[in-house]
Amino acid sequence: MDDDVHRPHGDTAGGGRAGSGFTRPVAFWAGAAACTAGALLHLPMYWHARHMGYRMAGMPMDGAMIAGMALVVAGLAAVLYGLLPRRPADLRRKVTSVRVRAMDDAPLRPAHIGLLLVLSLAVTIDVMKPMTLSFVVPGAAAEYGLASPLHPGGTVPVAWLPLAGITGTMTGSFLWGWLGDRIGRRGSILLAGMLFATTAVCGAMPSFTWNVVMCFLMGLAAGGLIPITFTLLAETVPRRHRGWAMVLIGGNITVAYILTSWLAAELTPVYSWRILWLVGLPTGVLLILLNQWIPESPRYLLATGRPTEARAVLARYGATLETPADDTTPVPARAPASALAPAPAAPWTSGRSGYPRLFARAFRGPTLALTLLALAAGLLAHGFQMWLPTNLGRMGIEEVSSDRVLRDSALISLPLNILTALLYGLWSSRRTIVALGTLTTAALLALAVLGTDAAQHGLLLRLLLFVPLWGISATAAVMAAYASEAYPTPLRASGSSWAAAISKAGGVLILTLSVAAVAVPSLAATALLSAVPLALAALAFVRYGPETRGQRLDEVITERADEAPAHA
Repeated sequence: MDDDVHRPHGDTAGGGRAGSGFTRPVAFWAGAAACTAGALLHLPMYWHARHMGYRMAGMPMDGAMIAGMALVVAGLAAVLYGLLPRRPADLRRKVTSVRVRAMDDAPLRPAHIGLLLVLSLAVTIDVMKPMTLSFVVPGAAAEYGLASPLHPGGTVPVAWLPLAGITGTMTGSFLWGWLGDRIGRRGSILLAGMLFATTAVCGAMPSFTWNVVMCFLMGLAAGGLIPITFTLLAETVPRRHRGWAMVLIGGNITVAYILTSWLAAELTPVYSWRILWLVGLPTGVLLILLNQWIPESPRYLLATGRPTEARAVLARYGATLETPADDTTPVPARAPASALAPAPAAPWTSGRSGYPRLFARAFRGPTLALTLLALAAGLLAHGFQMWLPTNLGRMGIEEVSSDRVLRDSALISLPLNILTALLYGLWSSRRTIVALGTLTTAALLALAVLGTDAAQHGLLLRLLLFVPLWGISATAAVMAAYASEAYPTPLRASGSSWAAAISKAGGVLILTLSVAAVAVPSLAATALLSAVPLALAALAFVRYGPETRGQRLDEVITERADEAPAHA
């Protein structure tokens, strides 16, 4: 029998570690093999174009590519079927009736260290996907004759490509939160990894239209992985290590930027901009292989009738189970299976979770502060940073020099990301956010004032770019960590997904303006657009942001059980 729900002892369907099985392992692995084979069938056309500088615009699809696309579609369907539970109708009610809390004073175990390392690499791979957009845009515009600052003669704006990608990430932030309750967090990460691998074929697409479609699908996967990752960390890492660990992992945005800019500088001159998409195939497969070390959510294991696996995961990570009923005594990890059964949903969780609840009176202020911070993070990453190579080229700085300037700035910011993590976890989460926002705002305003004249001051330009490039990774890291800590268990996934989606909404906004104007906003414009919400976010955290350092996850913000949601 391939359905874990019917296994009386909670054994995994796929074997291996507890919490690492599949509902239908044959369907999943057959689908994964079909997806990988389908993606590989796109490579011959790319290789055949090597004598033309890998320019594929206008080439007709060959039979291998068409067959590969069919395999990818069938494979993704099989992968999803392999992850779906037999009885999904009751999952949402059952999952929300169980609360998992890491032991507050437990030491970091080898399992925690392994999980942190794997999720750190997974976040790096995830962030590299949207970051690649800023480096492929100039090459795509040149090959397809698209309108851009460096190629103003085109009729179709190149901004359609990043707009599709960022819209996909915003959609994925909401979609993957919904999927997490239905196929599990681990299943959601596996599906994202498979989409990473298959949408790498964007690099072999002959037409710009197919590039846009694949970019949107890639964004779907990239947008949902980080909220799931940070929610998983919040429930498994002990309280005294939770803050700095999450911010440190979130700071891998800098590592992702270094890797992406290095790949752009080293590979693009030889293999064209398309190679930056194609490297997504091995990284996506690697993400799937790494997931054998990522546990499934104990809440999901219990809801699907796998108490033995849930108990093993809890024991490995030093976590406890609670119910939202009046008796909230933690259930030990070694409790019998009967004690691990989900409790009936309490009134305060039944029908009162989700995005509208984020605007209840108790959460309205923190949600406002977090929304402004997320909007600023999105404008920084998808406005200021994405168009930075193009704007530096507009200022007369060559493309290769631009890539190296950005890479060096990101490399210097690595030690500061460690400092940010320590300040967040050991000093104050709220004060760290305020200080970070203030410093980054000052640098952005200086760039906005200087504008194109900054190119005449090489050293000053590097120093001013250094602060926001560090601020991009640090802001995204503290945002993701704070969103996963500030809200109680029933709202944690919604809060994390909301922050992630709003951070992408900033990118959608600025890219929509780029498409409408058929032009890329200047360095001064992107700096100013990012500085305004970041300054407002710092002020909002001074007024409304609760301190999360040293707090229990469900005690950061408290509310009355009979409080009604706000009507915004």
